[in-house]
Amino acid sequence: VIDEVDVMLDLGFRHQLINIFDILPQRRQNIMFSATMTEEVDSLIDDFFILPSKIAIEISGTRLDNIDQQCYSVPNFYTKVNLLAHLLSDKEIFSKVLIFVSNKKNADKVYELLEEMYGSQMGIIHSNKSQNYRFRSVEQFDEGINRILIATDIMARGLDIDEITHVINFDTPTFPENYMHRIGRSGRAEKQGRSILFYTEKEEPLKEAIESLMNYSIPFVDFPSEVEISSELVPEEKPKVIESTNRNLKKITEEKAFHKKKEKNTKTNQGGSYLRKKKIYKNPKTRGDKNMKKRRK
Repeated sequence: VIDEVDVMLDLGFRHQLINIFDILPQRRQNIMFSATMTEEVDSLIDDFFILPSKIAIEISGTRLDNIDQQCYSVPNFYTKVNLLAHLLSDKEIFSKVLIFVSNKKNADKVYELLEEMYGSQMGIIHSNKSQNYRFRSVEQFDEGINRILIATDIMARGLDIDEITHVINFDTPTFPENYMHRIGRSGRAEKQGRSILFYTEKEEPLKEAIESLMNYSIPFVDFPSEVEISSELVPEEKPKVIESTNRNLKKITEEKAFHKKKEKNTKTNQGGSYLRKKKIYKNPKTRGDKNMKKRRK
């Protein structure tokens, strides 16, 4: 029995699962639970299952009516941080906030940028943290010691924490189903929940995919005028410039020049230097001509 198999594959545990399959008997019953049917899950089924039966408990993308959803259009990463800091300043409304960031690197960066303002109220959790650290972060958030928890999708499912007032999607998830799992951390046990989505122009197609899955348009909220719009960009947001010193570009240019030269080279093989030199002189027609050439040499 494998639970949350899609997450295990996302986190890179395919090799470990294959090792387990190799140890088990050939004749066995496999049961896998997955909230999303990704390509990796389908690949695992094709490799290790024989005539599997698929059972769907609920239609994927069913919108949760007890969760109020909002979205902000934000130009870049650092402006997202400024907006997040602005929202978190209201401690009464945002009393227990779970913030989802797309990857570990960005999660650490968001934590560092907010640490000066909210360090004593904030925790962080992702797969690079030790198990004890992760347990402690979740425990402090659950007990209300910390009102803010920054997390990757490692927290998107499997954990039931009470009284989460807001789920903030700092990044728009690549897979629409992950959005459903994220916001499902709020509004537990039929209580009212709230979710907020930040998206950039580049992430807008991902947002549209989420709305298509839910068959619902997430209500748009105007960007607060008091929040500073940053012009600073992270490396991923900067336009890519191909430099002339690029080794790969130089290699391609050389290859093209070589092929062009090769097409022009229509000369036939004339043999070695001896043969080319020999063809310069005509064969002597008479004995006198032959003796004349000898005297010239």
